[in-house]
Amino acid sequence: MTAFDHIMAHQRQTEALGKVMERLGWDQETMMPQGAADQRGEEMAALEGVLHARRTDPRLGEWLALAQAPDVAGARALDLIARSYMRTVKVPADLAQKLAQVTSTAQGIWAGARAADDVAAFLPTLTQVIALRREEAACLAAGGDLYDALIDDYEPDTKAADLAAMFNRMRPRLVALRAAVLDAPAPEPLTGHFPQAGQLALSRKMAEVFGYDFTRGRIDLAVHPFSSGGGDDSRITTRVAENDPFNCLYSTIHELGHSCYELAIDPDYNFTPLGHGVSMGVHESQSRIYENQIGRGAAFCEFLFGQMRAEFGEMNLKTARDFTRAVNRVHAGFIRTESDEVQYNLHIMMRFDLERALISGDLAPRDLEAAWNDRFSRDFGVAVPRPSLGMLQDVHWSAGLFGYFPTYTLGNVYAGCLNAAMRRDLPNLDDHLARGDTAPATGWLRGKLQRHGGLRAASGTIEHTCGFVPTEAPLLDYLEAKFTDLYAL
Repeated sequence: MTAFDHIMAHQRQTEALGKVMERLGWDQETMMPQGAADQRGEEMAALEGVLHARRTDPRLGEWLALAQAPDVAGARALDLIARSYMRTVKVPADLAQKLAQVTSTAQGIWAGARAADDVAAFLPTLTQVIALRREEAACLAAGGDLYDALIDDYEPDTKAADLAAMFNRMRPRLVALRAAVLDAPAPEPLTGHFPQAGQLALSRKMAEVFGYDFTRGRIDLAVHPFSSGGGDDSRITTRVAENDPFNCLYSTIHELGHSCYELAIDPDYNFTPLGHGVSMGVHESQSRIYENQIGRGAAFCEFLFGQMRAEFGEMNLKTARDFTRAVNRVHAGFIRTESDEVQYNLHIMMRFDLERALISGDLAPRDLEAAWNDRFSRDFGVAVPRPSLGMLQDVHWSAGLFGYFPTYTLGNVYAGCLNAAMRRDLPNLDDHLARGDTAPATGWLRGKLQRHGGLRAASGTIEHTCGFVPTEAPLLDYLEAKFTDLYAL
């Protein structure tokens, strides 16, 4: 065997073990009995120890020095393996295991604290998670910015300063659009009772409409919707509130974007570094374009309106136009995942600033609740009434995912670029979407982007797909055009 062959064989087993660990995480969030949390933490720590040892195996360094790639895909795989190796060897094995254990048990503690609106019950665990992540970041940063080192886990080669500059360019137009929309007459919201069974049936219908392969996936319920897995096993979750079917339906469509991306990757890349979405920003672009530009667009809403009436009967909204306006209704709210397109990125920008301050040490965990509430009041003009609507609403910090939040807005930016390019190439797309035919859109995304997995770097993936360098302008133009029409501005 050549050095390249040795590397790829070693990587195949590492990838397989990583998929096992991911499945343990899925089980923890969906089916694991509550009392098993501590045991699961030990299991996750043990498996992380095995994975860390494989990723830092000294033979990898020797093989990498000798390996010659047979083609472009092989060269990219070697680059990603080398990157992972150089990053992982900087983190002590005991720290990696401790992080896996603590973040596993932390998620159950967070869920209990959120349900009880009890910040004090979560604060010691949060403090420990932040301390461990700062320790890890210090190992990785080599004297550089700690937060940049953490972002690299999710969006390689992206710097906080560049993200901050982009957010600063976006904020004035978003704030101005929000002000104009909120000054306009609000559309009538959807009201009524929508039983869980009907919502889940319609969620399954949406999965079929978007081409989800149920032979390689499934839909389950979770407190915080997510997707998990890849290759031939990619699962999604959703949640149900019987007075708000949009929460369930659009959580489902969002997660379908993630899962369909994973399932569409060239099967030749499975069990290699190319067999994943290239970055969380690109991953989020898929969930966002499925959910927003396609799923919340007027054409698809016309189709969904008919599906809703077929499942639940007549509603208070009598026309597809009224339904579309309700789907896209802009309103004051506290929950990021329930936010409208106009305000969503403002939620992300707030979290980005707060977690940068936590990682830098400028903000102590004990002061996070007050800082959150003050910032939310300034940014959104309303006071946070309880922690579950404030700093306890998101699972990310309990899971140690510092540096993850900004990829949501980056994903929205990428989705704006992809939508512009897709509609350039598919001028009659809305005619198909109005009939519930998403195949032209999903086929375009699958062929242009999804099947390539990690073959190219993140921004290069978007540029190759769209034919232009990604910027925030297409997203902002799209939002202004859409909501100017919906609110008759």
